[in-house]
Amino acid sequence: MSKLKERWGITSNFQLVIIFIVFGITGSSSVYVGAPILELLSITKENLPDHFLGISLYYFLRIVIIFPIYQILLVAFGFLFGQFKFFWDFEKKMLSRMGIKFEDKS
Repeated sequence: MSKLKERWGITSNFQLVIIFIVFGITGSSSVYVGAPILELLSITKENLPDHFLGISLYYFLRIVIIFPIYQILLVAFGFLFGQFKFFWDFEKKMLSRMGIKFEDKS
């Protein structure tokens, strides 16, 4: 745990527990919120062909829809749990690895 705390710049075990809780709540919530959005867009297993390609397409679209929801919820729950700075920095780092850069206004 000490290596993880050092890597993330965390000072206490309590802060580490809060961060793990936020990750857990965010993952569950993004899947929960993503299901109605998929239904709203009429993306269901029943609407796609009933073979490997249709099922693969369904799960691919599900991941594509859930990903931005997860990003938003991660920062929102981080804010609610008092860890906004950690999660905002985490988001910027993750998105920059995907080619999305943020301006540093400091």
